[in-house]
Amino acid sequence: MGIVPARGGSKGIPGKNLKPVAGKPLIAWTIETALAATMLDRVIVSTDSPEIADLARRYGAETPFMRPAELAQDDTSGVAPVLHAVHWLAENEGYHADLIMVLQPTSPLRIPADIDRAIELACEKKADAVVSVAPVEAHPYWMKQRDRDGRITDFMNPDQPIERRQDLPELYALNGAIYLVRRDVLMEQETFYTDNTFSLVMPVERSLDVDNPWDLYLADLILKDRQ
Repeated sequence: MGIVPARGGSKGIPGKNLKPVAGKPLIAWTIETALAATMLDRVIVSTDSPEIADLARRYGAETPFMRPAELAQDDTSGVAPVLHAVHWLAENEGYHADLIMVLQPTSPLRIPADIDRAIELACEKKADAVVSVAPVEAHPYWMKQRDRDGRITDFMNPDQPIERRQDLPELYALNGAIYLVRRDVLMEQETFYTDNTFSLVMPVERSLDVDNPWDLYLADLILKDRQ
C-alpha cells in the first residue's frame, strides 16, 4: 500500500501540494507515478484539506478518510499520519497491508521503477524497511564553517587531507522520495529506521525534494523537459 501524506498547510510554499508544476498540481505527479507502479495494490492520500482530497480522487487516488487537524500541524511527526492511516484502515475496512510505503508529494521526479525496486529490495533482503538515498553532492569533508568575522575553517578534519574527489569516501543523504516499512515493524517501533533498514540508491536527477520556490521552479523545468 502507498500512502501520500499531503496536509493543506505549508509555510515554505503556501498551498505547495496544489501548486502547478509542468501542467499539473505538484501532488498529481506522485499519485500518477504510484498508480503506474506494478507492485502497489492501493494509493491512498492522507490529507486534512477537502481541496486536496477532491483533487487526489480526480487523479485516481483513494481518500477514504480525512486526517484529523491535530495530525496536520507544523510539528506533527512524519510517522504520525502514517500510523493514523494504518489504524483507520484496519479498524474501518479490516485492511492489513504487509508493506507500507510513504510517498511524499514533494518528490515529483521519482519514477514507477523506483517504487517497484524498493519493494523488490525489501523482499530480497527480508528488510524491516527501505529508504531512498542519493549520493551527496556537497561532501562534508570539503565543507567549511565561518566565525563571526567571516574567517573560514574546516568543518571536518580527516586524518589525511583529501584533495581529489575520487578519494572521498562514498556518502549518501536521504532524498525523501521513498520510505517503505513492514507493517509489524511500524506498529511495534513506530519508525522506518532499525538495524535492518536498507537503502535504495536513486540518482541525483530523480532526487529533488521540493522545499522552497527555487525547488518548485527546478521541478517545473525538469518535468517539462521530460515531457
